[in-house]
Amino acid sequence: MSSLVSIITPCFNSEKYIFQAIQSVISQTYQNWELLLVDDYSSDETFAIISNFTSQDNRIKAFKLDKNSGAGVARNFAIQQASGNYIAFLDADDMWKPQKLEKQLRFMQSQNIPFTFSFYETIDEVGNLKNEILTTPSKITYKQLYYCNWIGNLTGIYSVDFFGKLPISSLKKRQDWMLWLQIVKQIQTAIPVPESLAYYRVREDSISASKWKLIKYNFKVYRNFHKRSFISACWDTMQFLYVQLVIKPKYKKK
Repeated sequence: MSSLVSIITPCFNSEKYIFQAIQSVISQTYQNWELLLVDDYSSDETFAIISNFTSQDNRIKAFKLDKNSGAGVARNFAIQQASGNYIAFLDADDMWKPQKLEKQLRFMQSQNIPFTFSFYETIDEVGNLKNEILTTPSKITYKQLYYCNWIGNLTGIYSVDFFGKLPISSLKKRQDWMLWLQIVKQIQTAIPVPESLAYYRVREDSISASKWKLIKYNFKVYRNFHKRSFISACWDTMQFLYVQLVIKPKYKKK
């Protein structure tokens, strides 16, 4: 497993968490990676923190946008700079377990698949475990993914050799879901590594902390990305909510 992995991390006012995110990458048992950190014009000490890491480890690269443009633009900028055979995603407030890359790459190569993801656990704002693991079905079809984003952004890895560099939507939220939909539409089925390999931080100020706040973004995905009519987009959004509130909780382990 000598393939280079490009890790994409957008940052915005992330001084409270970015140190832990970077340390979780440095601690990986698989060491052939590059970490591309893109500061989205933060007003705090985020850029100073990530710049300090670049002087300590030449695998870590820091960039700063000249205006606040959103995570999608920051991710696209990083992807353009990436030189890896694989692209992985880690947000500035999340963390990976030490064997995340090693286990996931071994799984991809043993299964001969160009994309995979894993289960993950949730932590609170200060890093305490919330004692829950978010799992998924053993296989994810395009139809399943259409009605529910089963794939945690911090766990997805895809092969650049197979897919090329895939662009990210500039929509404020749900960029990752649209990316996974593109990928799974092409390969038909996605298979997870059946264990938790990462920690997702649940923040009270985050849009994604409330499923209800995401309704308008789900609607935009159906309306604009899938080109559904207004009525069809409303119907699809309601079905998404049903899966999110009734089906998906069954895959949450305490």
